[in-house]
Amino acid sequence: MGEPLLLALDQGTTSTRAILFGADGLALGEAGRPLQQHYPQDGWVEHDAEEIFQAAVAVLKAAVETAGRELSAIAAIGITNQRETVVLWDRATGRPVHKAIVWQDRRTEPVCARLRAAGREARVTELTGLLLDPYFSGTKLAWLLDHVPGARAAAEAGELLAGTIDTWLIWKLTGGRVHATDATNASRTLLYDLRKGGWSAEMAAMLDVPLGILPEVRDCAGDFGETDAAILGRAVPIRGVAGDQQAALMGQGCVRPGEMKATYGTGCFMLINTGETAPISQARLLTTVAAQVGGRTTYALEGAIFIAGAAIQWLSEGLRIPGGPQAAEALAAEANDDLGVVLVPAFTGLGAPWWDAGARGALFGLTRDAGLPEIARAAFDACALQTRDLIEAMRADAPKAFHGEVELRIDGGMAKSPWFSQRLADLTGVSVCRATYQETTALGAALFAGVGAGIYRDPAEAAAARPKTEAYGPRMDVDPRERAYARWLDAVARVRTT
Repeated sequence: MGEPLLLALDQGTTSTRAILFGADGLALGEAGRPLQQHYPQDGWVEHDAEEIFQAAVAVLKAAVETAGRELSAIAAIGITNQRETVVLWDRATGRPVHKAIVWQDRRTEPVCARLRAAGREARVTELTGLLLDPYFSGTKLAWLLDHVPGARAAAEAGELLAGTIDTWLIWKLTGGRVHATDATNASRTLLYDLRKGGWSAEMAAMLDVPLGILPEVRDCAGDFGETDAAILGRAVPIRGVAGDQQAALMGQGCVRPGEMKATYGTGCFMLINTGETAPISQARLLTTVAAQVGGRTTYALEGAIFIAGAAIQWLSEGLRIPGGPQAAEALAAEANDDLGVVLVPAFTGLGAPWWDAGARGALFGLTRDAGLPEIARAAFDACALQTRDLIEAMRADAPKAFHGEVELRIDGGMAKSPWFSQRLADLTGVSVCRATYQETTALGAALFAGVGAGIYRDPAEAAAARPKTEAYGPRMDVDPRERAYARWLDAVARVRTT
């Protein structure tokens, strides 16, 4: 039979991908398809759920074929997904009643503002660990029920089902036999009681969402049924499910309290495992489920930086520095640190821990001696200094998680750069561990499936299968590091509106 293989389905915001892994964590084959974006109005973002399913089937088959393997060698499928995107569909026909509303969509901001004005946010955070924001699934689902003709009546009659993208894919892949989600995705809906570990009747009533349309919540490494044999050509068990950032946390091996990861894409998502403690953040970080395995739930604090890699893109497109990110990095490496130029890239506001939507970007400290190298350096440094903001917030919210030597595990586009990895270590003052294999989200989904299929005994054994990493320790002295951070905090204070 050979070694058992694990097939990961990574359904993201801009593409749908599948990667076939060996039990040793090495990728054997992959396939992907881009995903069309729909923008019906300003601030509205939608996806075609049927397109997502068809792409999922295609890439699952193609990844196995690319690797030259047979479906019979696949021990299990693991699914990871864009977390807060929501679908509402007809139970009988399996057809969505509307396009999926994407996590980026802002159409429900008036509902969130009304609930905030009514003083409901503190209770929402207490129950769910989240903030009242259209980012999350609950208000999107309520919008669908209220704006699709006949949807609310059909839902109350038991004719409709709802779920995030993982739930939709599970339901479709199993031929409509399994309507389920995992605890990480459930914890991002505004409808999940974080500490009781189930759907919240109080939140469902607050958002006017019938509980009967919601999926069953299961472990991340668990039984989600089998694919319908007619879909892939053979029934394949689905044994792992996790939202994208939690899957990346697993793929980075962050299975113990205090272990943390940051993913640098357009923005940056950073999570720290807090173990079985679910702290309420005083810095407006999000408390979320990190994983649920064997009925045991572990939690994480999460912070989001709006602009990370997008700041480097701005250098190329906004300042017209030719040569792309590599040229910008080479320019940044030449900069004179003593000039103290600071860029606050609040192009779309500031994310955690500031949460200031009205803030806008600014450059500080320009002198006659400053030029493009210093501005480029400031753009890279802004990513590192925003990361330190999150580290400091997490340290305050979960002090028990910070014990011994602190290590930040990184992935994503910017993490491919050894220079940035070292700069990140210097400006945060923590050790940085760079993943040499960057597809940690898909890997995490595969590892969860491996636990669910019994290939690994537990998440710790699964995490040991991740590929090697490269470590970078801080080289900068404390005084210049603290001066750089003080300049950053001063600059942030100057652009803030709240």
